[in-house]
Amino acid sequence: MTSNQVVPSFDLKQMASDVVAKALRAGASDAEAVIYEGEEFSALVRMGQVETLKESGSRAIGLRVFLGTRSANTSSSDFSPESLDHLLDGAMQLARITGEDPFAGLPEPEEFGTLGGDLGLYFEDVNEQPPAERIEIARAVEAAALGYDERITNSGGGDFDTATSRKIMVNSRGFVGGYKRSYCGFSAAPIAQGPTGGMQRNYWYSSSRTTRKLEDPVMIGHEAARRTLSRLGARQVKTQAAPVVFSPEIARSIIGNIFDAANGDAIYRKATFFADMLGQQVAGSNVTVVNDGTMVHDGIGGFGTSPFDGEGLPTRRTVLVEDGVLKSYVMNCYTARKLGMKSTGNASRGLAGAPGIGAGNFYLEPGTLSPTEILGDIKQGLYVTETMGFGVNLVTGDYSQGASGMWIENGELAYPVEEITIAGNLKDMYKNIVAIGNDLVFRSASAAPTIRVEGMMIAGA
Repeated sequence: MTSNQVVPSFDLKQMASDVVAKALRAGASDAEAVIYEGEEFSALVRMGQVETLKESGSRAIGLRVFLGTRSANTSSSDFSPESLDHLLDGAMQLARITGEDPFAGLPEPEEFGTLGGDLGLYFEDVNEQPPAERIEIARAVEAAALGYDERITNSGGGDFDTATSRKIMVNSRGFVGGYKRSYCGFSAAPIAQGPTGGMQRNYWYSSSRTTRKLEDPVMIGHEAARRTLSRLGARQVKTQAAPVVFSPEIARSIIGNIFDAANGDAIYRKATFFADMLGQQVAGSNVTVVNDGTMVHDGIGGFGTSPFDGEGLPTRRTVLVEDGVLKSYVMNCYTARKLGMKSTGNASRGLAGAPGIGAGNFYLEPGTLSPTEILGDIKQGLYVTETMGFGVNLVTGDYSQGASGMWIENGELAYPVEEITIAGNLKDMYKNIVAIGNDLVFRSASAAPTIRVEGMMIAGA
């Protein structure tokens, strides 16, 4: 939705300050205002023709007020004075009827801060690129995929997306901060048909904060086609225990469960197998997992980089697991108070609701082996390229997912497999990571290289 009243960007910080000041005059003991504004563009080309074209802008404000240990949140996309008054009235009324929570509250003033310098989060070229050029890239990446092999017979499309946004945050304890972000990316999703009529699809993509760092559309289209073709003729394998190698895309989700298991809220509720495990061995000694909200590479900030978190604390680099030992939880101020600890600068803040806990740039540190070397001594095993379902229990660590990928024979990828299930327990899986690849690449805010896990069950025919 677009706001009913257009307000120039340079007024947004003042608006947030004014709303906070009004909340204090209305009787709030503390208040915090967050304003987002953004623009998005999306083009989808299918079989060479533009199928959808979207361009939109949005702007909204969120308000959090405190009456002692009572708090409430409201939000609105209408910036008219009447709507802002209604926003404040609603928040105050809700706070009065909300239960007290001794852990609620803003951070202490000395905790606030924002990273200095240019973090490389915003590039104007994302907005400057003409729509016609964006559409041509979407068309080119799809055409490259379609032309790669005669077995590529159809397409889910080629797309190009851009987004720019600005965030402002002001609170009653003296924090005032803001930053802009940009994003652009494109992908192709070809469909292939095998000789027996079976069809498969896959995709590949490129993304960046600046158009200058996007990859060649032809190369991305060819990679999407190659990944799709590799699935043709997939079959089942017999149920067995065997080594499992996870591609970087799937390893990312396996390692991502470490962040969820170390979430301070889950720790406090003892709803995770990492509860009471701080300082203990939770993974192999080759495993180091980092959450870093400060990353900048070649002048470009990571997709999880920001100058401050959702409560106004400076972002930081936190090592969660070092040499297999659980070194830190991830917390915002609320969960830190519950645990008698300090926030790790991982508060995430939308417009509605209290701050949650979110990752910055979250990754498994790479090893020294190439993916080929990791496969090299496996007689029989599975290389996983896709998982399906939600079979992860963070309380017990039990892991069970539908999977597809490639069967490994004598160190080589032999043939595609599907309709199988892989199962284990994360507590064992993390300790049984026997090899870590050197192929760490950030295509989003989280990343992992290829990993090899011993001792998993593969359920098939």
